Amino acid sequence: MHTLAQLKAGELSRVSRLRIAENLTEFPVEIFDLADSLEILDLSNNRLSCLPLDFGRLYRLKILFLSNNNFEQIPKVLLDCANLDTIGFKANRIVSIPEAAFPASTRWLILTDNQIETLPDSIGELGQLQKLMLAGNRLTALPATLAKCTNLQLLRISANLLACLPDWLMHMPNLAWLAFAGNPFSHFSDNENAGVPKVTLADIQLHEMLGEGASGVIYRATWINPPLSLQGSSEQLAVKLFKGHVTSDGYPVDELQASLAAGNHPNLVRMTAQLAENDQLGLIMALIPDTFYNLGLPPSMATCTRDTFEDGFQLPLADIARIALSIADTLVHLHQQGLCHGDLYAHNILVDLDATVLLGDFGATSSFSSLPGLQREALQTLEVRAYGHLLDDLLGLCGDRVNGLKLFEQISVLKTSYTQVHINSGLTFSDIKGQLKALIV
Repeated sequence: MHTLAQLKAGELSRVSRLRIAENLTEFPVEIFDLADSLEILDLSNNRLSCLPLDFGRLYRLKILFLSNNNFEQIPKVLLDCANLDTIGFKANRIVSIPEAAFPASTRWLILTDNQIETLPDSIGELGQLQKLMLAGNRLTALPATLAKCTNLQLLRISANLLACLPDWLMHMPNLAWLAFAGNPFSHFSDNENAGVPKVTLADIQLHEMLGEGASGVIYRATWINPPLSLQGSSEQLAVKLFKGHVTSDGYPVDELQASLAAGNHPNLVRMTAQLAENDQLGLIMALIPDTFYNLGLPPSMATCTRDTFEDGFQLPLADIARIALSIADTLVHLHQQGLCHGDLYAHNILVDLDATVLLGDFGATSSFSSLPGLQREALQTLEVRAYGHLLDDLLGLCGDRVNGLKLFEQISVLKTSYTQVHINSGLTFSDIKGQLKALIV
């Protein structure tokens, strides 16, 4: 984090990244002194509502974050930044977006948590667009021109007012990660929480915080007053207390519903109970042993839609095959429950040294059970593409491919067929599970 005082004193000369959060109400003109070096500008968490007309002087700018400000419109001056590829206006007050608002170089566009009612038809002109974040707005429809964004891989349209899921969306050739919960056309059925007892905060004892994400905070916990069905259990617990605000994936309540709807599977964290508090959503679940670790790291600004990994991290081919088979089996289960995971990434997978798998993070999970049959099939095929990208990442970590070259090449062939799968192929995860078993056994 930098300071305005440093900027005005000329102490930030030649920096390529600048981040200032000091309740700014006006754009600091001293930023233009950095035009020859500045590539990343983060003025989030201020009170800005406009940008200067000569903003294009920042000709090297690639990444711009203006989240948590007071913008009501997208400034047209963004068009003057020809190298700008990542734009973030999360949690502003944006209602409308003018035509031709974004430069053709736009690759990652974040408009989460605004009041946007319509998207301009010109959004279809963003041929480089790979990642579009629209959760938490007031959209009632998507422009058909969006179908022209053939490079689009990840789309978040949860927590809007969409009356239906457009058929053309299913036919976008590279779309792999889609979240759409929290719209009138999609809902979790009423009986999905059956069998999971409800408890209150008074029934549990919270201990140290284990982690925090966009949707909630996780604590280690123990029972004070367990429900009858769990009395006598010595299972260690974790509690996730959800935050009330919309996230980049959608509503926390939908994540809770999806976690419960997922049911029981060896590769899912077991849900023990849910909180029944008027002002606090929460889940009680089995505590994950500390022998598990995250398989990957989230995408970077450079990779956009693809995961990153620790330098030097490798996996034996046998572990890769086991992980791939376990994830396929888990997706068979989830699809049987009428759920798309929506965020099938290595960074949402936990593994241990035996390559045992736990698939987590249901923030982008959506229910397709109420959709027409063809759309249900198409959505499952979209997730096959995401699985193909996951396989590609895993194969890139293989440290002993020479010793199992035939198996490596066979899985590589499958990976390519999954990432390029046609929406009408009818390929399911039951098929994938069978294909992998035939190779591994």
